[in-house]
Amino acid sequence: MTLVALSSLSRVAPRTRPTGGARLVAFLAILAALEGCERHGVRGLSLSRDALGDAGLSEALDQTLGVRLEPGHNVTFANDARIFDALARDIESATSSVNVLIYIWEKGAASDRIVAALTARARAGVTCRVLVDAFGSSAFADDLRPALVASGCDVRIFRPVPGGRDDTARSHRKLVVVDGRVGFTGGFGIRDSWLGGGTGNDALAWRDTNVRVEGPAVADMQRAFAESWQEAGGPLLPKASFSPAGAVDAGAKGDSSTVRAAFVASTGSPVVTRAERLTQVAIASARSRLWITNAYFVPSDALLALLEEKAKAGVDVRLLTPGTKSDSKTSLFAQKREYGSLLDRGVRVFEYQPVMIHAKTMVIDDDRIVVGSINLDPLSLNRLDEGALVAQDVGVARALAEAFVDDCAHAKELKPH
Repeated sequence: MTLVALSSLSRVAPRTRPTGGARLVAFLAILAALEGCERHGVRGLSLSRDALGDAGLSEALDQTLGVRLEPGHNVTFANDARIFDALARDIESATSSVNVLIYIWEKGAASDRIVAALTARARAGVTCRVLVDAFGSSAFADDLRPALVASGCDVRIFRPVPGGRDDTARSHRKLVVVDGRVGFTGGFGIRDSWLGGGTGNDALAWRDTNVRVEGPAVADMQRAFAESWQEAGGPLLPKASFSPAGAVDAGAKGDSSTVRAAFVASTGSPVVTRAERLTQVAIASARSRLWITNAYFVPSDALLALLEEKAKAGVDVRLLTPGTKSDSKTSLFAQKREYGSLLDRGVRVFEYQPVMIHAKTMVIDDDRIVVGSINLDPLSLNRLDEGALVAQDVGVARALAEAFVDDCAHAKELKPH
């Protein structure tokens, strides 16, 4: 089976399609079953654990991705249902613009809150731009777009389907940028699945991790939005949309303004994506600790080899993935196929038990994190448009590490056979 065959899955009437998340999982299920170049297909990059030498992550990012970890950021977490509190608060205080790029947006209580905030600001004269992926949010145009447009929001659909496009080439980015000054990214969608606290026993409790960012990296989050916006037919953003993105004032924000950060945007590629480059560089940079949470763990051979090498070299490598509450049983089966060699080499593997865990994060050593939309599967690493924040700060890393430990307390640790 080839990737071409996957596009036939979406050639059904929009009203009969499953939800965006379910369709993405369906693609993942088929990809996970593939053997050969499409499953392991990144041909152009295969780092070794020593590839970075003595260089730090910032230097590696500069050479590999053309971005550097710049100082002057404030980074806080807005996990699970708290993402909607944070989004609503910042949108309601917007004075010039709100730009939203999202993969999944479906009607419900979560949507009602964000729609209300956006429509109120649009009616007050704030420029509100909304861009949703046609495949991930197939009912959005009928269910939600009319109210937003009526209020004055500029609403566009990314890569409409059908239309001859390869339907696996989607935008999986999750971005909200307010006034060019505040940015959000992570694993969230605007759907009631994210309304819980991550430890309940119902479908409204998915566990996810998201960040709110102030500082220079927000300009790159805005550029990632602009890139997709132009493809959807939108004009260039006005210069004022890229705020004076200087460092956050230390007097106003305290010690958190010392955070060094960068945002990395990735687009699909038949050879090597920036998502794959970022993932390999982040793993290769680990010297003592590498704790990974990922919703869909079906990695390339290169990533598996790198994880095994790190564990063999004495790095504390831990992997937290969904357990039986995974929203894709085929993905769950596929990830279990990868555990054997990892466990044999000392990687500790945990499966989250209470609900679906949807986060895509890394904690690297004592001071570095990655949070974004990048799954460790063939779709994210090869086909989808993605994005992630990389940050360097002891306090921020400690907070994410503490969350990881807490999540593992709700997980089942697997043992080598």
